[in-house]
Amino acid sequence: MESFAAIRARAALRKGGEDVLARLLGTPPDNAKLASLTDDRILSQMAARIFSAGFVWRVIEAKWPGFEAAFLGFEPKALLFQPDEFWHDLAADKRIVRNPQKIRSVRDNAAFVDNVSREHGGFGRFLAEWPADDQIGLMAYLARHGSRLGGNTGQYFLRFIGWDAFIISRDMAAALREAGLQIAEQPTSKGDLARIQWQVNEWADATGLCRTHISRILAMSTGINHAPEELAAYMGE
Repeated sequence: MESFAAIRARAALRKGGEDVLARLLGTPPDNAKLASLTDDRILSQMAARIFSAGFVWRVIEAKWPGFEAAFLGFEPKALLFQPDEFWHDLAADKRIVRNPQKIRSVRDNAAFVDNVSREHGGFGRFLAEWPADDQIGLMAYLARHGSRLGGNTGQYFLRFIGWDAFIISRDMAAALREAGLQIAEQPTSKGDLARIQWQVNEWADATGLCRTHISRILAMSTGINHAPEELAAYMGE
């Protein structure tokens, strides 16, 4: 495998220097802080990522206050108390994107969040206590027990909620292959995911970097060389 120092040096060169790269990495996430996150914010972020999948993100962001109002602030218990008519009417509610399957996922995920919360004393606490070196296991749990939380949606949910997550983007996967990791161009098999987890853990242990930063450095080391200001805006920095 190529050394991570070499990968980082290439990313820094592409972005205009180590100082620029460091700014683009952002603040390291702290999984422990998620323990205080309320269930309504968890469900809101799940819904945001689900509705954003395959859609223009800025449209969803612009309409989000309407989503919050339509879905009762994403309070799981309040949503679970609503009759079928409430959910049927949302399919015609102009405050949101009227996708019946995604609307149904909010109902399903309200039950998911509520069940996990009652078992662990809060869904945020559940996320905070999940081992940081087993993101693939957490992704599998979300996909198995949640609704429409598999694949990239689950990864983006973890990243946006503040969990120390890597995102297996096209560029990250390409960088891993270029570094010598034997994975497919679109690594979705259990074997490929396990190899990615192992390699990211190895670099995290060796460098002291969080997994989010490792993911971003890999993605910035290859592929289209987006301008730093474009990346900063995309990441909300």
